[in-house]
Amino acid sequence: MPHRLLSHFLFALLFIASSASWTGASAQFNPKPGARAGSVVTTPRVRAELVAHAPEGVGPGQPLWLGLQITHQPEWHTYWKNPGDSGLPTELAWTLPAGLTAGDIAWPVPHTIRIGTLANHGYEGTVLLPVPVQVGPDFKAPLAGNGTLDVRLRATWLVCRVECIPEEGEFALQLPVRGSTALHAAAFAQSQADQPLALAGTSQVQVQGERLQLRVHGLPAAARGQTLALFAETPEVLVPAAVSGKDWTQAWDGDAWTADLPLSPQRGDTPERLPLVLALEQRPADRAAPHAWRTVADVNGTWAAAARASVSPALAAALEANQAASPTPAPTSASLGTLLAALAGGLLGGLLLNLMPCVFPVLAIKVLGFAQHGSNRRAQRLAGAAYTGGVVLSFLALGGLLLGLRAAGEQLGWGFQLQSPAVVALLAALFTLIGLNLAGLFEFGQFVPRRLATLQARHPVGDAFLSGVLAVAIASPCTAPFMGASLGFAVAMPGAQALAVFAALGLGMALPYLAASLVPAVVGWLPRPGPWMATFRHAMAFPMFATVVWLVWVLGQQSGIDGAGALLALLVTGCALVWSLTLRGRTRMVIASCLIAGGAWLASAIGQNITKPVERAAQVAVGANSAWHAWSAERTAELMTAGQPVFVDFTAAWCVTCQYNKRTTLTDSSVLADFAERKVALLRADWTRRDPAITAALAQLGRSGVPVYVLYAPGKAPVVLTEILSVAEVRQALAAL
Repeated sequence: MPHRLLSHFLFALLFIASSASWTGASAQFNPKPGARAGSVVTTPRVRAELVAHAPEGVGPGQPLWLGLQITHQPEWHTYWKNPGDSGLPTELAWTLPAGLTAGDIAWPVPHTIRIGTLANHGYEGTVLLPVPVQVGPDFKAPLAGNGTLDVRLRATWLVCRVECIPEEGEFALQLPVRGSTALHAAAFAQSQADQPLALAGTSQVQVQGERLQLRVHGLPAAARGQTLALFAETPEVLVPAAVSGKDWTQAWDGDAWTADLPLSPQRGDTPERLPLVLALEQRPADRAAPHAWRTVADVNGTWAAAARASVSPALAAALEANQAASPTPAPTSASLGTLLAALAGGLLGGLLLNLMPCVFPVLAIKVLGFAQHGSNRRAQRLAGAAYTGGVVLSFLALGGLLLGLRAAGEQLGWGFQLQSPAVVALLAALFTLIGLNLAGLFEFGQFVPRRLATLQARHPVGDAFLSGVLAVAIASPCTAPFMGASLGFAVAMPGAQALAVFAALGLGMALPYLAASLVPAVVGWLPRPGPWMATFRHAMAFPMFATVVWLVWVLGQQSGIDGAGALLALLVTGCALVWSLTLRGRTRMVIASCLIAGGAWLASAIGQNITKPVERAAQVAVGANSAWHAWSAERTAELMTAGQPVFVDFTAAWCVTCQYNKRTTLTDSSVLADFAERKVALLRADWTRRDPAITAALAQLGRSGVPVYVLYAPGKAPVVLTEILSVAEVRQALAAL
């Protein structure tokens, strides 16, 4: 069957292209000096971009965020609202349409930047400074034009390294009134996660001479006993260099955090209240987990305003070189028991992966290969070994790519390749082509030289190897029992140990077919080659087309109805082109030329809709009365603080196991009744597109893929349920609340 070799070759090209696109995402930023392009201003030191987030469009009562995203070159930094010993905060001046009012910057928590003997509060790397925008009741959407609003910003910032350079930029953005603007949803979500949470407890400041005693109540249990960093929002109250050094003490007195700090000699008059931000010195691995809190302390006592000293020495010291950042610690080796458990889980998970419905279309075609070999035992053994090699090496390649990108700072998990709409669209095109071939519309030998068309027959071992590659590509988004925990362990292990787990996973998946090739009795159960093979081949076209339907649905979840419609239109055009190539004479040339030209025009006109993102949060709940709501780490923490149990469904549209569980166990009437009886909040974390917050939450649970089901209860450890969810398991977990 020569169609299989070419289909595998096309997939290999797709795999390389998708790998290159992910790798390119982590390339170093290298701007051109002075470049300006609408919403982007680029200097040799930073790249600043005006971004927006309007998940439900622009209208009264609808959430709307604007923000300035600054990407710093290495060793450069900008400043927080209180810059510390030196520096200036970033300032934003907005020009907005009537009815829109911009609020203050929702400052993310800074970190301390040591410059010689001084300490500054600021940002390095990439930071988003979000600003909430209120849409007034008198706002009127434009009736004419292109339905967009003209948003303008003038921003100024001070960027420092050895020297400090003031910079500014003029920005313009066309904001669509209707439809979501969610291209930067992940950045806004991470910025929100980086903002301090308000403390409900009381805080007091007692002034004693030139020092200040602070006592803070209400910090969460996760912070107790931890070392905290302190940032005063009011400039020139504390001494930043002392707060970040040894000239202060902190301690825990039960559930109260206490500190003794020196007052700044440049302080002003005594305020009645002092806003402060407390942050964990060691930030949790979960980037979305709460790690900073804001409190406003009542001030008891007074301090005299000291004569303001000259700041020239401070400014001179600000020009000293910044201290180098500490290197990221390498992953620690797993114990022998942990490694063996991960290997066993990977082997069992890979074995059960053959039962997942997403694997069936490819593996069903593999049955034809076993039947074709008949009684040729040598050919059967070689095919089984080659198939196993293709599966294992593909898992190693995907695992190596995943580990490499995570080491480079990318927040990725298992199934990451199907989080790219471009990869989903290319897979849909590939499986449409294979389905048309299986249905008998064409043979690849019609379009390629005879020598290439007979490669499969002349190199069956290579064909079996590529069959394994294709099987892994389809199976990788699925998660089988035992597989989730093993992958969670793997991504935290050193490279060699992690790759061993991926190899065990591949060996488990290939094991049934390797056994079939080695045990004659298994192959003997298959019927002899005959006319039934042609019928079976035609029947297998329909699982291929069903896979295409699934992929189009997945793309619709990622890029909306316009993206799915664009893909369907291009697939129909492609099918017509394949049909035209089966014609003869001048008719073939004329129709094919017209279809090629039409397809090119269609791709240029609507192709961009395929990769255009849509906001997923608003689509989580199904129906007006749905009990499910969009997940966020903050929402989970709020519900837990209020004493309410929470059930979280970590899911993705491309995960077939997730969809099966969602439509069976999670819609069972007895399960829903138990949720309601115990007042369990239901949250759904949608990982269809890349979401660093969800990736971090999965990593904290020891998982690297979906599905994951977690039951949180106040005062108890999270309960992680199995990937193949059953009604009995969920009800048993709820009964233990």
